[in-house]
Amino acid sequence: MPTLSKRLKSAEKKRPAQALPVAEAVKAIKQFDGTKFDQTVDIVVRLGVDAAQADQIVRGSIVLPHGIGKQLRVVVFAKGAQAEAAKAAGADVVGEEDLAKRIMDGWTEFDACIASPDMMKVVSPLGRVLGPRGLMPSPRAGTVTPDVAKTVGEYKAGKVEFRNDKAGNVHAPVGKLSFDAQKLTENIQAFLDRIISLKPSAVKGIYIKSAHLAGSMSPSVRLAI
Repeated sequence: MPTLSKRLKSAEKKRPAQALPVAEAVKAIKQFDGTKFDQTVDIVVRLGVDAAQADQIVRGSIVLPHGIGKQLRVVVFAKGAQAEAAKAAGADVVGEEDLAKRIMDGWTEFDACIASPDMMKVVSPLGRVLGPRGLMPSPRAGTVTPDVAKTVGEYKAGKVEFRNDKAGNVHAPVGKLSFDAQKLTENIQAFLDRIISLKPSAVKGIYIKSAHLAGSMSPSVRLAI
């Protein structure tokens, strides 16, 4: 069993035993001893869904009120006026067959992939490369869209995509530990509200079973939902 560092041992002693409201949980994680880098704050929500059932999948996206504190790298499949609009909106790479070949050759150094509908013939063969990485454009995720410029702007502003895993957990970044406590609280609450709004009608009983908040190198704190 790995030995905890002095910093983590100190943090563990400060970790509240009880579940806390969002604002208090944010204060708690901010009291843990810091690291030399600005930790990402993640939320993990355990849902009472049967992930094997297609009508109980919880998937969506949200533009958090205060972003996530990270500049996302966005690539776009588009041509003509759409390509120019994507570049103007801040896309890092815009292309067609040339971009598809680059990705097929193994390049995946980006956080989001967006495509205009007329480019899907070019994009579809990339499913085996982008799919396992959660980067494949799809209409349901909003990454296949006739308004690529708007979507690029959303991702540059800190749009977060999420989907429950096989165990029914949803995991997402909600900001940085350096964020003002109020801004971090508002981001977390907005994410929880979004998850609640997506409750599948097929789900019976308790929908949100638990939720935890944690810095990338700190103990977690349980949220009172």
